[in-house]
Amino acid sequence: MAEPTDGGVGDGSDRTPSAQADVCVVGAGPAGALVAHRLAAAGADVVVLEAGPYFDDDRRLEQQETVIRPGMSNPWEMGGPRDAYTSGGRGYPLNAARVKGIGGSTLHWQGMVMRLHERDFEMRTRHGVGADWPLSYEDLRPYYVVAERAFGVAGAIDNPYAPPREEPFPLPAFPPSHSDSLFADACERLGIDMHSVPNARNSEPYDGRAACQGYGTCKPVCPSGAKYTAASHIQKAREAGARVVDHAPVQRLEHDDDGGRVETAVYATPDGTEHRQSARRFVVACGGVENARLLLLSSSDQYPDGLANSSGVVGRFFMDHLFAGAGGQLDEPTRQNHIGFNTSECHQFYDDSEPLEGLKLEFLNYAGPSPVTEALDADTWGDDLLSQLRDSYGNHVAVGALVEQLPSVENRVTLDPSERDDHGNPVPHVEWSLDERTKRVIERANAIQHRILTELGADVEWTVGPDATGPAYHQMGTTRMGSDPQRSVVDADCRSHDLPNLWVVGSSTFPTGGAMNPTLTIAALSLRAADALEASL
Repeated sequence: MAEPTDGGVGDGSDRTPSAQADVCVVGAGPAGALVAHRLAAAGADVVVLEAGPYFDDDRRLEQQETVIRPGMSNPWEMGGPRDAYTSGGRGYPLNAARVKGIGGSTLHWQGMVMRLHERDFEMRTRHGVGADWPLSYEDLRPYYVVAERAFGVAGAIDNPYAPPREEPFPLPAFPPSHSDSLFADACERLGIDMHSVPNARNSEPYDGRAACQGYGTCKPVCPSGAKYTAASHIQKAREAGARVVDHAPVQRLEHDDDGGRVETAVYATPDGTEHRQSARRFVVACGGVENARLLLLSSSDQYPDGLANSSGVVGRFFMDHLFAGAGGQLDEPTRQNHIGFNTSECHQFYDDSEPLEGLKLEFLNYAGPSPVTEALDADTWGDDLLSQLRDSYGNHVAVGALVEQLPSVENRVTLDPSERDDHGNPVPHVEWSLDERTKRVIERANAIQHRILTELGADVEWTVGPDATGPAYHQMGTTRMGSDPQRSVVDADCRSHDLPNLWVVGSSTFPTGGAMNPTLTIAALSLRAADALEASL
């Protein structure tokens, strides 16, 4: 096993390629980090190439100030030519909620982690829509256990609608927020069940990370470090001997003369130099959009439509979850924005047969305006301003929902040669729209939300319905898994049908998306892929 090294991490470090590695992992988000750690711990020589920078944990409080002070910049340095994209259909705000860097989008995620339900793996068989996965919930179940331990999930076994599980969560659940207690009575009268939310943040110290301190800025930055980020598993991978190179965006993958195996990852460094990293195995772990883009950029004479794309499916079936919500005000304090994450939700309507699409309710405890924003936008001063803030803050309440979007061949990621990134490559183009089925599910979510708020006694002041909905920024489906090589990109182990030494991991492999936050399933699939990859070495 190689010795731990700082090579490549941090400005000014050596970013030249290593000698041929056992495994080259492209991307240092949760999928790439877990694979890299698992294989490095097993003795493999692993190199991780990450397009973005390493963010110093010691800067978390400084980043928090960046978030809460008006007019300050994004703390994760997204935007500009490096991250350029185009979109069509409804338009898709790709850079609104992704991060390129060591840790990926877990650097700024909210941290809710649920298992998919059993029905999510069998939508075609059960309901005649979407696609079946080439594996079942039972196949993934043991990997969900390992993923929950890796993240340090805080939760309780109080959800009567959840799929079966085998042991308690690693950490105790967070208690319900004050506004959850207000919702509870209204929901009980309506026969709507509330239960806790599994969270990838520490309710007590775990794995070298502190317990949650309640800063309330979980998204986009956790100053205490209580929330899990994949940077922790990148560090574990380095301690096990992996080499991690930041600021090293991979431009393309190149294969051998026969087109049967990937040989090198061609990556650029900040000085403009291109390097070639060779390896026996390659893992693409760049996220739901960039996974497809990298394969499309890696076209060749043998693969004119993109690497690993004999099926023609790479980039197609792009999915996201849709947000539905409603909110208003009560005539009593709700203590909103005291914590930055949800503590109660409802899966009661998830497995319904009409509509078929999944629907997960979320009881939001961060509704209403921020006092800082309210004050900055006010036209009043002194006592008048104080009175205005007291009237406007602290009595808001809202119910959100994630809604499933079934896969559509027309929703896709392609290359747009009319616009180029900072290395001259075509940027990703995201074509995304909603069908009438999805809009009906959003309407149903709104109806349930209005019932709850009305029962609570709130004046409903706003609704996010089909016309105003937007994505939850859970990009899925662009390199889908399946058992038929003519209809899918990878198999149940996330291994390419076309090139036996290439794996593609992450939410891009999801055949359907359900309505559960995807990161726990990303982790479970990645751990399963790591087992298959290790067995192949």
